[in-house]
Amino acid sequence: METLANLGDGFAIAITWQNLLLALLGCFLGTIMGALPGLGPSNGVAILIPLAFTLGLGATPSLILLTSVYYGAMYGGRISSILLNIPGDEPAMMTCLDGHPMAKKGMAGEALSLSGVASFVGAFFATWGLILLAPQLVKIALLFGPAEYFALFALAFMTLGGVSSTNQAKSAFAAALGLGLATIGVDTQTGVPRFTFGEVHLYDGLDFLVAIVGLFALSEVFIFLETRHGGSNAEGKKISIGRLYPPLAMLKACTPTMLRTSVLGFIAGVLPGAGASLGSFISYSMEKRLVDKEGTFGTGDPRGVAAPETGNNAAAGGALVPMLALGVPGSGTTAVLLAVLLALNITPGPLLFTQNPDVVWGLIAALFIANFMLLAMNIPMVGLFTRVLMVPPRILMPIVAMVSFVGIYGISGSTFDLLVMIGFGVMGWGLRKLDVPLVPIILGTLLGNAMENNLRRAVTIDNGNWWTLIDSPLSLGLWAVAIIGFVMPLIIGARVKAKMHARRDEEGSISD
Repeated sequence: METLANLGDGFAIAITWQNLLLALLGCFLGTIMGALPGLGPSNGVAILIPLAFTLGLGATPSLILLTSVYYGAMYGGRISSILLNIPGDEPAMMTCLDGHPMAKKGMAGEALSLSGVASFVGAFFATWGLILLAPQLVKIALLFGPAEYFALFALAFMTLGGVSSTNQAKSAFAAALGLGLATIGVDTQTGVPRFTFGEVHLYDGLDFLVAIVGLFALSEVFIFLETRHGGSNAEGKKISIGRLYPPLAMLKACTPTMLRTSVLGFIAGVLPGAGASLGSFISYSMEKRLVDKEGTFGTGDPRGVAAPETGNNAAAGGALVPMLALGVPGSGTTAVLLAVLLALNITPGPLLFTQNPDVVWGLIAALFIANFMLLAMNIPMVGLFTRVLMVPPRILMPIVAMVSFVGIYGISGSTFDLLVMIGFGVMGWGLRKLDVPLVPIILGTLLGNAMENNLRRAVTIDNGNWWTLIDSPLSLGLWAVAIIGFVMPLIIGARVKAKMHARRDEEGSISD
């Protein structure tokens, strides 16, 4: 009953004209960001962070806007997957397998609407999972001391490469780079400047919002400048939508699939580092084994659209659980949202539910509202969102650059921060060319100071005894999960990712 009362308070906070308009704006912009191939949820949220701060929004409205963008981008990723066979981001790759064949049969509208319903179901159940699971995690987190927190941060770094990473060495390098960047500034314990090179602007350390916008948004602009593919993404392709609403028989046939994959996707999202890619892949693979008796998956089977869409949206909701309850992001996009919380002087973790209940429950209520908005918006506006695919990158990228520069200058008023952002943009461009993941760098910049402080505190409390880091069952368990999470992708990660690409290529060629 207490949970329902808290949720009621959350709806009282979320249902104001300002918050409802922000949720609507976030859903609309997020769907557009998700529809554009290559951008995806992480980039979409990073690009719009400056907008939230430039508008001078408070903590709850900012989070409502950005989480609506997050959910909207998860919805939007399916549009280019179904219509053009180009995944908006990696989780949407599995939607191509049956979504595009449906579109080629003249059922594009039905496929888009079905994926919208499946996304709604996955996100709806995941939000209830967040409500029920996060407070229980908080009770466990209250048992944590400095050694356990250090182990928890290590777990986040060792698992964030996830199953989708092809090279754990590159993930480890990125995490080390992020931790190195976190050491810049005045040492909180000794008061001695570190790696500032006499630059006063660096005494407070690097602003992680500047780092995020540079690494994600600006690097996208630099990649465009390098490739200069000025044409339309949809050039030469005739898009026929057809009927907009799926028949009831199709929805009825897909309902068991959506219920099963909601659970699978949510579990994949809660696991640190697994995220929506794994949720989407596992959901599709399991449904193919369970229900594909006649070999129709890959040829335009509606269940092959419903499964990955439900799975990846359930995983998106599940990834918020460890971020809110433990302060450890479950995916790349939640790492960006974690940065926003820290920038608003709100510390995610076990005390968040008691110190800032308005933020938590307002956010959860906003997730429900955004989910219903997306369902209501996406089906009637399918035609409009498909037009977005016609926007040439030569028009889109200058807008991204303008939002980045104006937003960051609006937040800090410092030209030095703009130079730092350009530096991060160039670094992000170089690292993306080398296929080095950017999320561990952001995580290192965000959590580096907290990790260092907990390490020092734990060792100091035990009079310099380093074994204190592994002398409790809880910390031992966390270290064990961290090591397994780092080693498992080395064994199965490349195989899983290869299967994802191979299945898409193989079944795509069959449908051709």
